[in-house]
This record gives sequence, structure tokens and C-alpha cells, in this order.
Amino acid sequence: MSGRLLWLAAACVVGAAGLSQAPAAAREPGLDAADVVRARQAAYRLSAGAFGAMKPVIDGGGDVKPLAFGAKALANWARIIPSMFPAGTGGEAGAPTKARPEIWSDRAGFEQRAADYAAAADKLAQLAEANDKAGFAAQWTAVRQTCSNCHDRYRG
Repeated sequence: MSGRLLWLAAACVVGAAGLSQAPAAAREPGLDAADVVRARQAAYRLSAGAFGAMKPVIDGGGDVKPLAFGAKALANWARIIPSMFPAGTGGEAGAPTKARPEIWSDRAGFEQRAADYAAAADKLAQLAEANDKAGFAAQWTAVRQTCSNCHDRYRG
């Protein structure tokens, strides 16, 4: 993915984060639970695209400084992930979802994993801004692990 496309994908993730901070999103007029499920799935795909686009730069030994924007977008997304899972947006939402019931029954654990992801992505952004290629590569792996830690417990 070109830097321009990466920027666009990251901008979409940041934009989605700014528009979806209300935990009561499922109760807003015109936005039902199925819409919330589809919105969070779209944001996850955008964040995966932004994250995945970083790997070829790492593998190619490229300049990681331009990746700071995308890393900041991932951190912003991580901070609002819990708000994208209001009550009533699990399997009963009417839209296919891989969200496990543990998201709601172990809310503190879910929120902690999202916070871990945000902290790891913040560090990724700092390393990008410093153009620390080796540090960025190692932190990219750490960010990927925070994603896995959450998916392993809360995603079916």
C-alpha cells in the first residue's frame, strides 16, 4: 500500500474514532445495534489495513517516520474500542459478529486489553516519530501481540 493510501486508511480510522465515541450509539435515532456492529467491523478492517501496511516498510528497511500518523490512528482507535461494544451489540444484534459474550461479562478485562493496545500503539508512534527502525519493528510485533491477546479471549 502506498504512503498515500496508508494515510487515507489511517485518516478513516481516526475519523471513525471521532464519530463513534458515544457508548449509547446503538440507541441513537437511525443507528441500530446492527449498524454499530457493521461500523466497528469496518473500523477494525481499516485499522488492520493501516497496521498491515506497516510491515512491508519494516521488512524493506524503509523510513518509518511517515508511519507515525497511522500508529497514532491505531492508538486512537484502541481508546474507543470499548465504546463500540455497547450492551445489545453482541450476537443478538441482528448482524453477524464474532464478538464473544465475555466482552460484556468481563468488561474490565476487555477494557484493560484495549488500554494495553492503546499504550503499545502510542509507543509505536513515538518510535516512528524518532525514525527508530529497529525499535519500531520490535514494537510492531508487540502491538500485534496486544491484538492477539484481545482476540484470543474476546473474538470468536
